[in-house]
Amino acid sequence: MTAGKEQLNILIVDDHPMLRRGVKQLLELEAGLDAIGEASSGQEALEIAERLEPDLILLDLNMKGMDGIATLKAMRDKDIYSRIVIFTVSDDHDDVIAALKAGADGYVLKETEPEELVSYIRQAATGTMAISDKLAAVLASEIGNRKEGKERSVDGLTQRERQILKQIAAGMSNKMIASKLDIAEGTVKVHVKNLLKKLKMRSRVEAAIWAMENSLN
Repeated sequence: MTAGKEQLNILIVDDHPMLRRGVKQLLELEAGLDAIGEASSGQEALEIAERLEPDLILLDLNMKGMDGIATLKAMRDKDIYSRIVIFTVSDDHDDVIAALKAGADGYVLKETEPEELVSYIRQAATGTMAISDKLAAVLASEIGNRKEGKERSVDGLTQRERQILKQIAAGMSNKMIASKLDIAEGTVKVHVKNLLKKLKMRSRVEAAIWAMENSLN
């Protein structure tokens, strides 16, 4: 994604008001990034995400009540296919793996410098996995395990879904895919939801990694 060419709408989910305010102020300084909503709990995040359909959700892991993993799973179960980046203080490997398996598109530590956070957000917006450098080895291990996992095939996908899957693997956003294929962005969203369901995947990043591993890009 190139700043200024496409507006990225972001929902900030964290139970600490000061952190939400700080991240919002940071995003306000960046061209192409717009914090369109805030939520202080998982349940509130679900309601806002369904209503606003943000492009990206920055989600805290350790919240009271419904925690980040439970919120993430609930969002995917409700067919919310916004890019979701876990934003947390936890560098525990089990938390990272749990988030990736639940359908996260990234995992970024709160110790990250502001400019790095912006970079990770832009990275996730293109459909690329955004993960703090110190946790990259965990991601590599998870991809390896995933590659050895259950068989999947594009045979059940329509021609249009295959086209869109290739564009996802190339790192294109829904808006960019819509422009390239000359169809409505809403139509792209429907196709993305359908192909993820057929492939039994919980995020577009998982689909992109799988497509690249199987030379579909």
